[in-house]
Amino acid sequence: MSQDNTSSSHHCAPCDPAPGSYDGVALIAPVTVPYTRFSDQSAAWFIGRALAGLVRQSGIQKQHIDGLCVSSFTLAPDSVVSLTEHFGLCTRWLEQIPLGGASGVIGLRRAARAIQCGDADIVACIGGDTCRAQSFKATVANFSTFSSDAVYPYGAAGPNGPFSLITQKYMDTYGAERRDFGRICVAQRHNANHTPGALLGDKKLDMDDYLQARPIAGPLHLYDCVMPCAGADGFLVTSVERARALQLPYATVLAADERHNAFSADPVQLRGGWQLFRDSLYQRAGIGPADIDLLQTYDDYPVICMLQLEGLGFCAQGAAAAFVRDTALTFDGGGLPHNTNGGQLSGGQAGCGYLGVVETLRQLNRSAGDHQVPQAAIGMVSGYGMVNYDRGLCAAAAILARGER
Repeated sequence: MSQDNTSSSHHCAPCDPAPGSYDGVALIAPVTVPYTRFSDQSAAWFIGRALAGLVRQSGIQKQHIDGLCVSSFTLAPDSVVSLTEHFGLCTRWLEQIPLGGASGVIGLRRAARAIQCGDADIVACIGGDTCRAQSFKATVANFSTFSSDAVYPYGAAGPNGPFSLITQKYMDTYGAERRDFGRICVAQRHNANHTPGALLGDKKLDMDDYLQARPIAGPLHLYDCVMPCAGADGFLVTSVERARALQLPYATVLAADERHNAFSADPVQLRGGWQLFRDSLYQRAGIGPADIDLLQTYDDYPVICMLQLEGLGFCAQGAAAAFVRDTALTFDGGGLPHNTNGGQLSGGQAGCGYLGVVETLRQLNRSAGDHQVPQAAIGMVSGYGMVNYDRGLCAAAAILARGER
């Protein structure tokens, strides 16, 4: 059973006009506020710590930051504009992106356009969350009207339900086995073991540990499920000219795109919006999948990594299980370095997909330390998010390149 990209069961056409170039835009100063399982601090506190880190690392004075882009599941009742008062900022450009795990890539895109259009000179892009004991339960119960009206009252609360169905459908359709998902999880744990600050970085994980873990929902077991936590990630978006003047390492955007609610008639999600823009993405970047030195996918569950591997053209539809059997995914394995800091499955989930962007910037800046991919020059980061009811609605991806100084 296969699904091709020409199906009429989506709302976006693969021939939509491609966005223009991101020439002249630089991404600088990747920062992380260390993740912690639980915290009594607010989301605003974590976002503020990230802003302080951006100022400290870049050497740019706070009053010169005139744009702010924020994503958070736990910021309410505060918002991006209330943060300007908290932080003592006077901005001329604001954005708050509520698109889950696609928010980091989409924040990058929108901030880049603000720089190109002259709407801002320096934009701080930050994703941050808090996580108090039992707070995730409240988030799940009030995530959307779909979930509160049609899911939560029937006992199927939280993301494990829909992702167990997606995982089982993928297994039934393409013959994937639990061991195939385990290859992703074990490789990412190896990466986390070499990454200071990864929440599970001090814990080893082998295939036996993965296979023997306690069941959670359907085919999902403990190590398939992402762990909510508190923390923040951020970066600055400005001009290449300014980055060079500051003598800061930077990355450029070769191409980026997004799609939402693609293939909505598919009964169970086995593909996402990446298929609709990937060919144009590579064409605009002037490269192909084989030229990518490292890949960060949004990894709330390993099956979603497989959907992104397929959707971004690293393998054919339904072939991700075979791909991960034959391809090393660790930062030092010589295959396709994937989620090189451990991703969310071993590092923790906070901040709506900014983790992958920040890790890509560190790799391209050659500042990743013990988990550095040798000679990394081109990285891809992919986003996925907002399971409103039964599937993720948002898909995004960007191809970034190491800047010339």
